Amino acid sequence: MIEKIVEETKAYYCLDCGKCTSSCPVAMLNPRFSPRLLVEQALIGFENLVVRDAELWSCLTCGACSNYCPSMVDFQKFVRKVREESLKKGLTGIKSHGGIFNSITKFLCRENIKQDRLGWLTPELRVRQKGETLYFVGCQPYFDIIFEEIKVNCLDNIAKLVVKLLNKAGIEPVVLANERCCGHDALWSGDVETFEKLLELNLREIKGRGVKRVVTNCPECLRTLKIDYAEYAKIDFEVLHITEMLLELANKDKISFSKVDGKVTYHDPCRLGKHLGIYEAPRSLLGMIPGVEFVEMQNNRGNSLCCGTSLWSNCDMFSESIRVSRLREAQATGAGTLLTACPKCQIHFKCSLSCDSGRNLDVSLGVEDLVTYVAKAAGVV
Repeated sequence: MIEKIVEETKAYYCLDCGKCTSSCPVAMLNPRFSPRLLVEQALIGFENLVVRDAELWSCLTCGACSNYCPSMVDFQKFVRKVREESLKKGLTGIKSHGGIFNSITKFLCRENIKQDRLGWLTPELRVRQKGETLYFVGCQPYFDIIFEEIKVNCLDNIAKLVVKLLNKAGIEPVVLANERCCGHDALWSGDVETFEKLLELNLREIKGRGVKRVVTNCPECLRTLKIDYAEYAKIDFEVLHITEMLLELANKDKISFSKVDGKVTYHDPCRLGKHLGIYEAPRSLLGMIPGVEFVEMQNNRGNSLCCGTSLWSNCDMFSESIRVSRLREAQATGAGTLLTACPKCQIHFKCSLSCDSGRNLDVSLGVEDLVTYVAKAAGVV
C-alpha cells in the first residue's frame, strides 16, 4: 500500500535534499520530526516504520515544505494517505480537548439527528431555504461552547456578520438547518469513512436548493468543499471564501466602507494561503477600507508561519512555540491588531494569549477575525 501512496504523491521524485525539513516549522523545534525521513523510510520500503511512526501525527500539513520542494512531492497528501493506513492499525495522534471534536464529528454522521443549527439567527438576519448563494457555517456553533472562556464568539462576531454583510449587498443566503461538519479533520486524520459520510449528508442537504455558489469563512471548509469533495463526488457549485465574495461585492459598489483608524497586520491561514493560493483577496479588501494602516509581518503569504495546530490533536509545546513566535512577529510590526481569516487560527492565538505563557509574552496585541473588522468598516456592527 505504501508503494501506491509513493506513486500517487510523486514521493519517488524526492531528491533527498532536505529542503522540506529545513522549511518545516515543526522540524525546526522538534528534532524527532522530519518530512524527509518519513519519505525516505517509505522509499526504502520500511512500511511498518512509516505507518507506526508517532511523529506522523505531528505534521501540520501546512504546506511549507511543498513551497520549497524542487520535485513537487505532494507531502501533505502523502501524510494524509499514510495516516489512513495508520488508522487501520488503530494508531492515532493524541486528541486535544479530551477528544470532544472527534466525538462531535462521529455524532454528526448519524442520519437521524436533528440539530439546533439555526438558533443563532436573529430576526434582522435575512436567510432563505432556497437560493443561488449558500453560506456554509461550519463547526462554529460548537467552537463557541467549547471555547467560551476565551470569548471567541464565532457566531456573534463572524457568522452573524457574514449574513449581515451579504444582506447589505442584497443577498439573502441559504443557511442549512441540518448542516454537518465538512469532514476536514476526519479526512486529514485518515478517517475516510467518516469523511465520506459527512460529504454525502451535506451534499444531500444542498441538493435541490438551486445553489450555484457556496461561501464560507472557514479556510478548512473551503479547502474541503472546493478540492476534497470533488475528489469523491461531482460538485456542481462554485466555492468561495468570504474575503473573495466581499471583495467582489465591494468592487461592484454593493458594499462600501467608512474610515477606520488603526494599524493592523494579517496572518495567512495555511489552508487559505499555501493550500489554495488565496493571498491577495484579504489584503485587497483591507486596502479598500479608508484609514487602515496595514503592515506585513516578516513571514507572509507563502512564507507565513502556521498557527501551530491543524487538527484538534498533538497540540504540544512545539505547537505553542510556533504560536508564540507568530504572536511576537505580529507584535514586532507595531500593529495593534492581528487579523486572521480562520476561526481556528483565532482560537489558537487567543488561547496562547490567555494562558500562562501568553501572560509572560509581554504582547499587547488584539486578535480579531477579518470578517469582524470589515463588518465594522461597513457599518453592520
